[in-house]
Amino acid sequence: MAAPTAGVPARRRHSTASTAPVPRTRLRVHVRRNCKGLAKSKQAKLWLQFAALPMTQVGGELRVLLVTSRETHRWVLPKGWAETGLTPPELAAKEAFEEAGAVGAMAANPTGTYRYRKRLKAGRRVTCLVGVFAMHVDQLLEEWPEAGERERRWFSPAEAAGLVQEEGLAALLRGLPNTTGI
Repeated sequence: MAAPTAGVPARRRHSTASTAPVPRTRLRVHVRRNCKGLAKSKQAKLWLQFAALPMTQVGGELRVLLVTSRETHRWVLPKGWAETGLTPPELAAKEAFEEAGAVGAMAANPTGTYRYRKRLKAGRRVTCLVGVFAMHVDQLLEEWPEAGERERRWFSPAEAAGLVQEEGLAALLRGLPNTTGI
């Protein structure tokens, strides 16, 4: 059965863009032009990723959607490498759909950033700078591309901050209000 694509724009559904990291030089130019605040990547050897911060309101309280990583099963935000042809918010929305089955409205500017060390398949470790874009979740799909590979769950911002291992992400989550009019 084909993956559900409701609510995902055709340009994201049928992207032929590579999932490999975009060369830093070309990406720096894109980020400088289209995503102010993330141009820090021109500093020493940072690899850029973009994440969605899927949120909803339940009974007047803010809830954040986390997913487990495929290999280590840690709680993380849906995120991925920059792709040619997608803006950072579009990439974050694509990752939220693929990794969490979340569809919704994305913020145009990053909510924040954090850094973490990522282990690549060859065993090499790199430092990633992650631009985080808030997402108001309109729909949570029952079937999505990575449903069999990940778990997803709603948490309060404080609970989510206690579950993630990246200190910068935990600080960003702790900075969110428990109640909000998202």
